[in-house]
Amino acid sequence: MRRVYICGLLILGVVSAAFGQSKKELEEQRKKTMEEISYVDNLLKETEKEKKASLNELKIIGKKLNLRESVVKGLQEEILLLGDRIDLNNLAISMMEEDLKVLKKDYERTVLSSFRSSKGNSELGYILSAKDFNQGYKRMKYLQQITKFRRQESEIIQELKTEIEVSKRKMEDDLSRVSELKTREEQQKILLQGEQNKKQSIVKSLSSKESQLQRDLEEKKRVAKRIEREISRIIDEERKKNVTADITPEQKLISNDFYENKGRLPWPVEKGVITSHYGVQKHAVLKYVTEDNIDIEITSSGSTPVRSVFRGEVKQVFSIRGENMAVMISHGKYFTVYLNIVNVKVKKGDKVMTKQEIGKVFNDSENGDKAILKFMVFEDKVKLDPELWISKKN
Repeated sequence: MRRVYICGLLILGVVSAAFGQSKKELEEQRKKTMEEISYVDNLLKETEKEKKASLNELKIIGKKLNLRESVVKGLQEEILLLGDRIDLNNLAISMMEEDLKVLKKDYERTVLSSFRSSKGNSELGYILSAKDFNQGYKRMKYLQQITKFRRQESEIIQELKTEIEVSKRKMEDDLSRVSELKTREEQQKILLQGEQNKKQSIVKSLSSKESQLQRDLEEKKRVAKRIEREISRIIDEERKKNVTADITPEQKLISNDFYENKGRLPWPVEKGVITSHYGVQKHAVLKYVTEDNIDIEITSSGSTPVRSVFRGEVKQVFSIRGENMAVMISHGKYFTVYLNIVNVKVKKGDKVMTKQEIGKVFNDSENGDKAILKFMVFEDKVKLDPELWISKKN
C-alpha cells in the first residue's frame, strides 16, 4: 500500500524536475526569439520610411515569419508539456487518494481494536498480569511498538493529505497557465497572419518588376564568379610561392584552430539577421527560379563595423562594381571574404586578430539605411556554408 504512495510521490518528483528544465529552456528560447523579432521590427520600420517594396524587405519579412512561427511552435510545445504534467498529476493524485482511503480504514480498525482490548484491561494491568518479568518486559515493548506504529500511520495520513492538496493546487496553476498560453498562441497566430498578408502584398508589388529582378540576379551571379576567380588566383599565387609545401607550419596551425572553432566563430557584424542563405535557394519572387548563393547576407541598420571572424592575414582588398569593396582574409588553407564594405581599415599583408574591425558595411540610403554584408567561407577553392561556421548566437 505504501508503495502506491511512494510511486505517486516519485511521479510528481520526476515530472516536476523534467518539466521545470524543459519549461526554462522554452522560456529562454522564446525570450531570445522575441528579442530577434523586435530587432527585425526596427529594421522593417526603417525600410518602410522609403515607402517602396524591396527584395531585402521581403527577405526581412520572411525572417520575421520564421521567428514568429518558432514562437507559436514553442507555445504549443509548452502547452503539450503542461498537458502531460496535468495527466500525470491526476494519476498521482488518484493513487494517493486511494492509498489514503486504505490508510484511514487500517488506522480506524487499529484504534477500535485497541479501544476494545483496553476497555476491560488497562495497559498497566496487561503488563502486570505477566507470569514473569521477562514476559512483562516483552509486553511493554509490544505496547510501545503499537503506539509508535499508530503515530507513524497518523503522520503518513497527514503528510498524504498535505501532498494531495499541494498537487491539486499545482494542477489548478497548470490549468490556468494552459489557458494563458492558448490566449498568447492565438495572439501570435493573428500577428503571423498579418505578416503573411504583408509578405504576399510585397511579393505582388515586386512581381511587376520581374525584368529588374532578373537583371539583379544576373549581376549577383557575375559578382560570385568574380569572387571565385579572385580566390582561385590568390591560392594559385600562394602555391607558386611555396613549391615544397601547400602551407607553412604557421598556416597549418591557424587552419587547425580555424577548423576547431567551426560553429563557434563570432559573427562578422555585432548585430544583424541572416536574410539570404548559402546554396541553392528558391527565389523570393520569381517563380520556378532558383539562385545558387556562395555567400550569406547579413542585414543590419545604420553604422555597422565589419569584424574578422578569426585571426589571419589580409590577402586581398579589391573593389567590385555595384558591391563596393571586398576584403579577403586567409586563415591557413581557409579563406573568409567580406563584401559590400566601405572605409576599409586594412591592406594586403596586414595581420588581423579575431573581431578586429576591417571596415564598415555600406549603408543603402535608398533602402531604409540598410547595411547588407555578404560573407563567404572557402577551404582552398571549395565553397563552404558560412552558417555552419559562425555561432548560432549573434
